[in-house]
Amino acid sequence: MRQMAGTLVWKETSQRWAFVALLTMLLAFIFWDGLEELARLWGKKEEYSHAYLLPLISVFLVWQKSDELRRLPLEGAWIGIPVVLSGLALAFVGALSTIYVVIHYAILVTLTGAVLAYLGWRGLKVVWAPIVLLFFTIPLPSFLYQSLSIKLQLISSGMGVAMIRLFGISVFLEGNVIDLGTYKLQVVEACNGLRYLFPLLSIGFIMAYFFKAPLWKRVLVFLTTIPLTIVMNSIRIGIIGIMVEHWGTEMAEGFLHDFEGWLFFMVCMVILIGIMWLVAKIGPERRPFREIFGIDYPLPVPEGAVVRPRGIPTTFYGLAGVLILAAAATQIVEGRQDAPVERLGFDEFPMEMGEWSGRRGTLKEIYLEALDLTDYVVADYVRDSGMGVNFYTAYYASQRAGESAHSPQACLPAGGWKIHKVGRRRIDAVPADGAALDVNRVQMQMGESRVLVYYWFQQRGRTITSEYLVKWYLLVDGLMRHRTDGALVRLTTNIGPTEDWADGDARLEDFVRKVAPVLKDYVPD
Repeated sequence: MRQMAGTLVWKETSQRWAFVALLTMLLAFIFWDGLEELARLWGKKEEYSHAYLLPLISVFLVWQKSDELRRLPLEGAWIGIPVVLSGLALAFVGALSTIYVVIHYAILVTLTGAVLAYLGWRGLKVVWAPIVLLFFTIPLPSFLYQSLSIKLQLISSGMGVAMIRLFGISVFLEGNVIDLGTYKLQVVEACNGLRYLFPLLSIGFIMAYFFKAPLWKRVLVFLTTIPLTIVMNSIRIGIIGIMVEHWGTEMAEGFLHDFEGWLFFMVCMVILIGIMWLVAKIGPERRPFREIFGIDYPLPVPEGAVVRPRGIPTTFYGLAGVLILAAAATQIVEGRQDAPVERLGFDEFPMEMGEWSGRRGTLKEIYLEALDLTDYVVADYVRDSGMGVNFYTAYYASQRAGESAHSPQACLPAGGWKIHKVGRRRIDAVPADGAALDVNRVQMQMGESRVLVYYWFQQRGRTITSEYLVKWYLLVDGLMRHRTDGALVRLTTNIGPTEDWADGDARLEDFVRKVAPVLKDYVPD
């Protein structure tokens, strides 16, 4: 809407800008630790490397609406103060529990409340999109990311293999491992599609925002980014497999592999623009594409407009008071870290336990990077007779920054195994403390091969089978005990051709009784 002569417009005064600067500095002071951690995650996780640009884009989108904001009195809304208080309370819980994902969402809740207290409901309606865009800067919680990553690996692997077979190439798929005979292409986290999905979701949101079309068309364009990412990533994997078959393994490694990823991302963007063009053709209103997609710039103040200075609303003073108190309260929890605990390193873990004799193994670097653990042990134990047991424990000295144990139910299927049955089993009178030990029990099969898995989470004196309870006690113990350390314990045994599942249960139960007392020194209560 164009501003006409005689239009009433409001001017920001220097006092008001100074007040905004003060409130911004208070917010930055309160959340500085959380912002630092957020920036660290952007640099660490490639799928969020684009997030550095999103706050700048958000500021640009607000500036783009400045002519609309000039026409509003912007008296502020008192409801913004309770929203700010809710965000600060959430941040306080996150700081005491040292769980950064809670702090990161608290930042956006607090910011939304501050904007509401500053602009009021009418102003918030104008700038809602720049605020929503900032939610794309928050990395997913670790357990959600891991589950989504594994699912996308399996989908991409299956679709990629289907494409390879269309070209007459013999290929075998085991989970996320594509076996070409001369080369095994492993679809790991770097190829799961999330490095496309998160940036493309952000871009899709921005493009849908600028798309001057009915809401359903804009939502359709945004949601299209999800299947587009999956399909294009699968095509990329298929092409890599075809190139490896014809031109060698270097097609799947090094610079060429990274360049292929960048190229396919650019193709995704071109396809997304094409989808917008097609969607624009649907329906009775068919305007040229240049009219329905473009960036508008704020109009200048028209000649003859009535200009009035904005005063400082009373909500500003209430907001300032709340933030000053919050800034003082941050000194209570500043520098809070997990309490140190004494434990033995897994390099000292015994390889002899009763009649069980073990041989230590190691994890590949690519898995260590994904797991981000503090210490681990993996070993194969055998007795004089029968099948052996693979023992694996991953220890995390701190889970406050989002690093935590991967659920075996999410990770194991990626190796080609299919979950046949999931349940729980109680092992009575475990020597560790004489009490019963509940474990998760998973039966898995791949062709004629069968595997039985026991696992549990050993967290600060508790043995837990629920991944969700792990998160709850992480919050509770972070608040009450200043500790977020813990471990995943996993035991795996193959079921022989002449054995049944009960034989595997007997073998794993016997090993649990041997290893549980030993774990106390390496995973402290």
